[in-house]
Amino acid sequence: MTDDAIVVKDLTKKFGNFTAVDHINFSVKKGELFGFLGPNGAGKSTTDFMLTTILPPTSGTAIINGFDIITDSEKVRKSIGIVFQDQTLDNRLTAYDNLDIHGRLYGMSSGDRKQKIKEVLQLVELADWEQKLVKTFSGGMRRRLEIARGLMHQPQILFLDEPTLGLDAQTRRHMWKYIEKLREQRITIVLSTHYLEEADALCDRIAIIDRGKIVALDTPQKLKSLIGGQVLSLKTSDSKKMLSILEKQKIGSHGRILDRAVLVEVQNGSTLIAKVVSLAEKSGVVIENIELHTPSLEDVFLKLTGEQIRDERPGPNEFQRRMNHGH
Repeated sequence: MTDDAIVVKDLTKKFGNFTAVDHINFSVKKGELFGFLGPNGAGKSTTDFMLTTILPPTSGTAIINGFDIITDSEKVRKSIGIVFQDQTLDNRLTAYDNLDIHGRLYGMSSGDRKQKIKEVLQLVELADWEQKLVKTFSGGMRRRLEIARGLMHQPQILFLDEPTLGLDAQTRRHMWKYIEKLREQRITIVLSTHYLEEADALCDRIAIIDRGKIVALDTPQKLKSLIGGQVLSLKTSDSKKMLSILEKQKIGSHGRILDRAVLVEVQNGSTLIAKVVSLAEKSGVVIENIELHTPSLEDVFLKLTGEQIRDERPGPNEFQRRMNHGH
């Protein structure tokens, strides 16, 4: 028996001339909370759609719980749960009815459905809302109910596609608590997100995906250790001139400009600050702000892709968009 819940080999998806997912390879251990981190449009949802058999791959394949996504798609679907990026609850029904219908679709007996509904509603702290209409629920409550629904048929793997998208920061952190509780159920979780803090806080390992390719895959700590030491950030009156000064003086490495700020990776940054200020003054560059921080996943993403991850509201659901265009 393998320890892997998911094994992906050269998985690729093309829409016409556009390659959404480009020959990706990775595996996920049983019981692991595995993260896909990347901006909207990076290929996270398309990967999820292939792994959950909603979209067929153009080439390559994946084994989910021992089943091939192409030849054993029905067995794959029975062994997984999905929380989609877009809400798919029926707002006109109660929480109980939404869960009951899901259980019926998976062939659960009446007794099993009643027992499981009670369990999953308690897990996400919605037991008191069992008979309330979903249209009266807040956004955070709906997301919790969707997680409860995804757990109804006791899946071995749960796919969470941007589960906290559109929620305020406080509600998002509450959602993390429920995702953490799922670990106690010994379920393998695949979390797709573009929230850096979320990936860092929750995931055992993270695959950073950009333009359809996995550019790095490791634990959050090891990814952050790709940046040696610290990151020095300078907001100045002339970013290009400041970066040129630092490069000429060989201060730090991997210098770059982001939103007018000059960022460089440094060792023992606190000892360099006085020297940097002095160099700026001599060159007539005014320093407006100077910060020294330990590396974050954002620094890693920036180093690997040359871009800042975009914390943006999504456009239409990627799958819907593809379907609408007849792909």
